[in-house]
Amino acid sequence: MAVTGALGLASIALAAVPAHAKGEVDLTAPRTAAVGKTITVSASGSDDAAVYQRICLEDRTGEAAWHQVACGATVSRDAGGDARATARVKAAHRGGLQFRAVMYGLTSAHDKHPVPWRTSDVATVQVR
Repeated sequence: MAVTGALGLASIALAAVPAHAKGEVDLTAPRTAAVGKTITVSASGSDDAAVYQRICLEDRTGEAAWHQVACGATVSRDAGGDARATARVKAAHRGGLQFRAVMYGLTSAHDKHPVPWRTSDVATVQVR
């Protein structure tokens, strides 16, 4: 009887664990760039929990705040495609220029208050 009770509690505990959505955000950026040249950075991704999705690209130097440089179009999960964004940024100064992609979940195609769902790893471009 103790075994049956323990198994019952284990199945209740497993049922209470929330399911996690599947998704990813991939960021592509060059490793190096020359001062004055234009850097092309792109990102794509999807998340099966967000009905509508948008990816935005952000950059920063050092430990400064992140600044949004470009956003892609809003896409529907039901359309089956990934959200995508591309930015072209001029490498103005020497040093490390960091980029990241943020995927936003939206409740409609015209949602004015998107919620950040996922953030990519940071890619650093060494500007020489």
